[in-house]
Amino acid sequence: MTALTQYERLEAPAVWRAGPEDQRRDVILSLGDATLVIYDGAGRPVGHWSLAAITRINPGEEPAVYGPGPGTPEDLEITDPEMVDAIERIRDAIHRRGPHHGRLRYFLLGGALAAVLLGGVFWLPGAMVHHAASVVPAAKRADLGQRLLAEIRQIAGQPCDNELGQRSLDRLQSRLMPPGGRIVVLPDAVQDAAHLPGGIVLLNRSLVEDQDDPTVTAGYVLAEVERAARHDPVELLLDNSGAVTAFRLLTTGDVSQSVLADYAETLLSAEPAVVPDAPLLTRFEAADVPATPYAYAVDPSGETVLGLIEADPVSQLYAAPVLRDSEWVSLQGICGE
Repeated sequence: MTALTQYERLEAPAVWRAGPEDQRRDVILSLGDATLVIYDGAGRPVGHWSLAAITRINPGEEPAVYGPGPGTPEDLEITDPEMVDAIERIRDAIHRRGPHHGRLRYFLLGGALAAVLLGGVFWLPGAMVHHAASVVPAAKRADLGQRLLAEIRQIAGQPCDNELGQRSLDRLQSRLMPPGGRIVVLPDAVQDAAHLPGGIVLLNRSLVEDQDDPTVTAGYVLAEVERAARHDPVELLLDNSGAVTAFRLLTTGDVSQSVLADYAETLLSAEPAVVPDAPLLTRFEAADVPATPYAYAVDPSGETVLGLIEADPVSQLYAAPVLRDSEWVSLQGICGE
């Protein structure tokens, strides 16, 4: 999803609240290509909202109040008319291309009916799940990811967002993630790492607090990005939920919140899928990150990760630091007070 060109680099003041019990804070908003970035008074980012998932909490009322997605505790109060106009225009553009009562719904429904006419092959559970996942657009993927993250918050607690740590996390995110991707550090629940639709990677706080080297943390992020590329996170959701959910997605363009709540618990306890060495090493090479530290973190004996160690394409002696020492120290404290 791309912001309208006349609004590129648009900035405006706003009032941000992290949750119903939190104090309101004056912030600055920056409208980018795919995200709305929230900065505090010192210019430090305190939030990244996907433009594809942002919702208007008080339609028709002033000042405008927005949330990062359905069921999330954060909100933004915006009085600047140009920023409100920009967000509304982008939301309208998404609505026209999205699954809500428009062409996408009819397209999905038409695809389902066409599948029936072609012999009913898509009604087989596995084929239906694959087909449903393959037609979900980026805007809907971002929405599903934000709604899943809201459910995960109920289990794992609020994501860590210490201001200095978040600045370092943003740098790590820029270094390792595809455009529009986001890294979220959770205080509990997720075993090591996981991923959600919409390019969200989840990390357990131990991957930043208990590691001596940010290269290990970077390795877990790259491995999760590769898993998301090889195993469609929407298809994994539908696989877990069954053909009925896939059929509902095809015909209505949506997934119920109860399904997402059930899947959140499954996701946090699931064993990570095995990633072949060759494509994973390609990602390490592209990011200029040595694979060996990550390999030994996965298996200290090195026996099951020998391919990553022996074929490591990046020398630990000559690789660019993943983060500066001060940034790494700040990231390690992201879950602190």
